[in-house]
Amino acid sequence: MINYLKGQLTELTPTQATIDCHGVGYAVNISLNTYTAIQGKSEAMLYIYESIREDAWTLFGFVTKQERELFLLLISVSGIGGNTARTILSSFSASELANIIMDGNERLLKSVKGLGAKTAQRIIVELKDKVATLGIESSASSLTETRTPDITNSEVYSEAVDALKMLGFPPAPSVKAVKAILKDNPAAPVEKVIKMALQML
Repeated sequence: MINYLKGQLTELTPTQATIDCHGVGYAVNISLNTYTAIQGKSEAMLYIYESIREDAWTLFGFVTKQERELFLLLISVSGIGGNTARTILSSFSASELANIIMDGNERLLKSVKGLGAKTAQRIIVELKDKVATLGIESSASSLTETRTPDITNSEVYSEAVDALKMLGFPPAPSVKAVKAILKDNPAAPVEKVIKMALQML
């Protein structure tokens, strides 16, 4: 079992990081919050969850143990797979998600693509007490607001659309949403654009 990977960060997109560990490059699926935290760094350490099936071996990486713990709790709920859990963790910071679950805020959970009312209710009922034991600080600020990368508008557009496609959104609605967001927020960093698009789609 891989607990964490630490090495050179050779490739990075809003949905995936490649970490070189002694000459072996590991492709790791990441959330938007983890992307924001490691963006611009030459090295990174990610806590790992291995999803092993007959047809695929997928790695999910998290910048903190708390984010990984939330991921593990989410996939323990019936109907929540790895990609859906990652989308949830891309829509909210760890502290925001913990508060949403503990407060029973079904409306906010349902705003995530792929989550219906029943699944949102199931998450709240099954995880409310478990999330409370994680001790996540409610005052922690969202990682997506702590960094504004110096990249051009066209790069933001391309990265945002590609990231949404990787998260399972159809191309046409993704393009429409990103264009609309950048029209109103031309200087928005890519992680903010993606997060806003996740609320729209």
